[in-house]
Parts: sequence; C-alpha cells; structure tokens
Amino acid sequence: MKPTIKLGSKYTLKGLLLGLIVGSLAGCSATTTIDEYRPTGEAIDLNTNEKIVVLGRRDAGHYETDREFINCVAKRMQGADIGIVPEQQFIDSIYPWFEPRTAPKGLPRLKRLMQDPLIKGQVDSKAVRYLVWIDGSTETLDQGGSISCAIGPGGGGCFGFAQWDKLSVYEAIVWDMTNLQEMGRLRVDSEGTSYLIGAVAPIPLLTPVKSNACTSLGNQLKSFFSAP
Repeated sequence: MKPTIKLGSKYTLKGLLLGLIVGSLAGCSATTTIDEYRPTGEAIDLNTNEKIVVLGRRDAGHYETDREFINCVAKRMQGADIGIVPEQQFIDSIYPWFEPRTAPKGLPRLKRLMQDPLIKGQVDSKAVRYLVWIDGSTETLDQGGSISCAIGPGGGGCFGFAQWDKLSVYEAIVWDMTNLQEMGRLRVDSEGTSYLIGAVAPIPLLTPVKSNACTSLGNQLKSFFSAP
C-alpha cells in the first residue's frame, strides 16, 4: 500500500513551498535582445583626447529616462580608452540648451545650436566628440497571485505566491558633435518575471531586467568605439 500524506501535514506544506521556490528559481531569468545599426558597419575611431557624453531623453512634464540607468550605462562604457563626461556636468555647462524643454530632438536642431559660438565653445572645452542619447523605460506588465500576512498571539507570518513581468526597452542614438551626423543606433529589450513567495517571511526572487538592459546596452555601446 502506498503511504498517504494528509493535506494539512507540515511535510506537504514544506514540500509545496520548496517546489514553488525551486520552480521559481528555474524561471527567474531575463531574456535580453540587442538590435544595432551602423551606417559603416565598423567601429568608430575615438582619439585619446576625445570624450563621450551619455544623456537621457526627457520631456518636461511628461516623462524622463531614468538618471540611474543613464549613469549605469555611462559607467559600463567608461574605460582606459573611453572618457565619459558626466551627464549633469555637461548639461550644467551649457545651460539651458540641454534642459528638457530646449534639448535638440533631432540633428537639424543640433546643427542650429552648434552654430552658436558660445555653445560650440563649451562643447569643445569639454572635448565632447560624440553624444549618446538614450530614450526608454522599465515597466511592470502582467501581475498575478497574492500574498497575505497576519499577526496573532502565537506570532505572525505570510503565505501566498505573487508574480509580475517586467519589460525594459531602451534605444540609444549616437551623434557626432563635430561632423553633426548620426553614427548609429542601438535598441535593447530585456524581459523577465519576478516572484514573491510567502513562506512565513516574504521571499523575493527578483529578475534583474533593468540591470541586464544596462549591462547589454553599455557593453554594446562600448564596442561602437575603438581607440587608434
């Protein structure tokens, strides 16, 4: 005769929780894809005295690309052969021309700005040769399940299971500040599911969707440039 385990036994509960945790860990990963376009198909030569600035697209009163993400990408790009001008430092140096309401959203506007000797002088003083515009966001999509917590005379705890999907989509455009032309584009899509398991104490199993998007985009942008 096969052994029978009662539904309310502690062994069944532990087995259920263990199964949820193992199953969640197996699926707790992000899928990341990168698309890129380079007119020449080759890496951009960057001299040792030339630098790059990475800026986030922002529309006053509507949205702004996460500054934390912009800083993350800039750190990924920076290396012995690539100098990065901090975003806020660059914006402050030519205030107010790269504020949300006035920042150029296309090359025709950039060309007009660069005809101003004061603006061009500030860009040249920072040795900025290339500008990388990044536009995008991380959003929560489908959500499911529930977690309930209670406190009683004998203690407290949480029980349940919740999950949610997150999607990071970011696009980067590279502009040449000297020749005033577009040098290429990249797009990264990163998607994954995170979990929260109520097993006495809530156990979060988070998929690093945004972090993966930053790493992938930063590394790919870095490969856009090569030192002579």
